[in-house]
Amino acid sequence: MRYRLTFVAGLALGYVLGTRAGRERYEQIRKSARRISQNPAVRNTAESAAQSGREFAGKAMHTVTEKVGDKVSGRVPESVAQRVRSLRERGQGGGEDDWGTSNT
Repeated sequence: MRYRLTFVAGLALGYVLGTRAGRERYEQIRKSARRISQNPAVRNTAESAAQSGREFAGKAMHTVTEKVGDKVSGRVPESVAQRVRSLRERGQGGGEDDWGTSNT
């Protein structure tokens, strides 16, 4: 919740600064933001955070399937139960994470 509030506050501040300073200042802010986002250190940090998020999501999925895996098969559609089973059996192999998305 704290991050969402911070994001909304930043968005509101950016909007106010952009509208009060006019189009020229808005373009200046936008160029600065683009330059920062293209910085290799920022990009590496963002990629590292994304990789950590994928790892945590995978671990959470495995924990849930280990604890409730077979118990849910009667309560959810068979297609969902089959997907959970196939992910559990597949493990960590291949170039995709547990959610079926690429790790690149």
